[in-house]
Amino acid sequence: MGCLPPMVLTIPSQPRLIRLAHDFVESVCQAGGLDEKTTHAVVLATGEAVSNIVRHAHRNRPDALFQIQCRFQQDGIEICLCDEGEPFDIDAVPHLDPGELREGGRGVFLMRTLMDELSCSPRREGGNTLRMRKRCRCRFFEKS
Repeated sequence: MGCLPPMVLTIPSQPRLIRLAHDFVESVCQAGGLDEKTTHAVVLATGEAVSNIVRHAHRNRPDALFQIQCRFQQDGIEICLCDEGEPFDIDAVPHLDPGELREGGRGVFLMRTLMDELSCSPRREGGNTLRMRKRCRCRFFEKS
């Protein structure tokens, strides 16, 4: 068994629902048996991504939906976030020096730092899919 079907949450782009997204991803990580450090990294990176969707991709559109898909894989966890925003080129976001003092712009830096893979691609139907992977041990693939 190499990959399980995704666990999915679809919610409107409202700041008050950011906590729901956080709790969903944390619960998925715990269900998969990820250790506390890995769970914290995945939840923090996903929280930054969700905040960016709500604040930037969907600004002034609280009825716009986004979806979080969590997949356990043999060698880790994959989180995909699908939004309805304008196309976004994550590779155009500069790689910051960790010691640089500046206001804002740290979300992508944190995602890059906390996760092992990060990519963003446009969706045919409009919007973007942000894909983040963290290599780790998942309980789902251990033999009983």
